[in-house]
Amino acid sequence: MSGHSKWATTKHKKAAIDAKRGKLFARLIKNIEVAARTGGGDPDGNPTLYDAIQKARKNSVPLDNIERARKRGGGEEAGGADWQTIMYEGYGPNGVAVLVECLTDNRNRAASEVRTAMTRNGGQMADPGSVSYMFARKGVVIVPKNDGLTEDDLLMAVLDAGAEEVNDLGDNFEVVSEAGDLIPVRKALQDAGHDYESADANFLPSVSVPLDAEGARKIFKLIDALEDCDDVQNVFANFDVSDEVMAEVDA
Repeated sequence: MSGHSKWATTKHKKAAIDAKRGKLFARLIKNIEVAARTGGGDPDGNPTLYDAIQKARKNSVPLDNIERARKRGGGEEAGGADWQTIMYEGYGPNGVAVLVECLTDNRNRAASEVRTAMTRNGGQMADPGSVSYMFARKGVVIVPKNDGLTEDDLLMAVLDAGAEEVNDLGDNFEVVSEAGDLIPVRKALQDAGHDYESADANFLPSVSVPLDAEGARKIFKLIDALEDCDDVQNVFANFDVSDEVMAEVDA
């Protein structure tokens, strides 16, 4: 029976990964549709759409799905939804500040889903403005470490374009800039011949809450629950987990 139960476990994990992947695909498709609607359906003339398509391709979204989303957003095909961006604010366990970015065609459903995920996982909703002041909107470009690429190489490529810092994330580098400098920084990387994984305007915290293993498990559970909501596009939180604590959580 051990072989059978092992397969059952593996199958369950695979189903969870596939479900997450389905959610990710849906989010990336929404991004393309909104970018095309906002700035036009031509990626060459719409850098935000270009980056949304690039990110979808890097995450193996089928090209047909990408193209249909681009056409829906650009008005070449019918069927696009009226997506609205809504930000919700709250606190997770240990006083961690949480920003939840939704892209939805139904505000009531989005609010209800986010509130339920929060309250069931040790979090609570907060009034607008009570958490967002702890975050700043920044341009974030993720660059894979390959071909002996160093931090100095990257800095040389992006400094004049407006990059503020380069951080080592292990397998990747993170290039941070003002949100308005995101496109020039991304273009500077391309001009220098460096491949990039994604280029997004994200909310980065100005102050972080260090967590132990128990606190980390709780906040990961909350973020998982929020990301499982169909209307949730991104979750930003101001926690800090050390490598040692992360190893304990993984164990």
